Amino acid sequence: MYERLTKCPLCKSGLFINQLVVEDKAISKESFIICACKNCDLWFTNPRPNEENIGSYYESPNYRSHQDKTSSITDFLYQIVRKYTLRQKLKWINSRYPKKGKILDYGCGMGLFVKTCQANGWEAYGLEPNANAAHIAQSKHQLTLIPNLEALHKHKKFDIITLFHVLEHVHLLNKTIKILLGRLKKRGLLFIAVPNREAPDAKSFGENWAAWDIPRHLYHFNVKSMQYLAEKHDCRIVETIPMRFDSYYVSLLSHQYKGSKNKFIKAFKSGYSSNKEASKTAKNHSSLLFILKKK
Repeated sequence: MYERLTKCPLCKSGLFINQLVVEDKAISKESFIICACKNCDLWFTNPRPNEENIGSYYESPNYRSHQDKTSSITDFLYQIVRKYTLRQKLKWINSRYPKKGKILDYGCGMGLFVKTCQANGWEAYGLEPNANAAHIAQSKHQLTLIPNLEALHKHKKFDIITLFHVLEHVHLLNKTIKILLGRLKKRGLLFIAVPNREAPDAKSFGENWAAWDIPRHLYHFNVKSMQYLAEKHDCRIVETIPMRFDSYYVSLLSHQYKGSKNKFIKAFKSGYSSNKEASKTAKNHSSLLFILKKK
């Protein structure tokens, strides 16, 4: 059920140490170790559930990105923010790739971003490994999904490939990036959004920081480790964009995990403070969107 890594999943170095012990406060209440690689600076969950068994850690109404229901104020706020971020993601892509072409959203969840892109004139496709989310995308949103990575070879190359808060969930880190880059056009763009473990809110909340999201998050990136990933795969980071709304939502969940009173007020203050502090430190926000291009 669990697998213990003896080498860093990014750089394959054996030089890593135990950095943190974090509880899965959202679902299982189990505790997991986060290791820190001394070579590439990636932090990673170790040991971790293997690919065959990790699905049970997503099977909860608390995992909102795979749910289409509103049963709490937090769910309601999540859905409001999601509508805004769908438009924002599309705006980021259109402003950097004005000629609409072919786009793949890897880890598309319920397919909302795929639908948003299709409505905007893109030839948009989605790929979602989680069976529950894929079922919603297909049954409710009438999307035809690409079943797996191996099926990508049947498609012509893409102008844009997006992974919005997906890469931290992928077991085969380097293999996945290699396959996706192989299906990206020479002048295409790869959009990767991940939580940033060096954000002010991460330091403030410590082990209660909701974006650790153990054990669903297998990796915990910062700018240095993402730069290493880009260079390893012969890419360059052409732009880094702060995702400012994430700090508010992550702060809300973090205060919820801490059992804070007046969590909504405190979350707003924490999110605002984190964004303000991050702006002083080279856009070191709660989540960062990295835009990669092949060399």
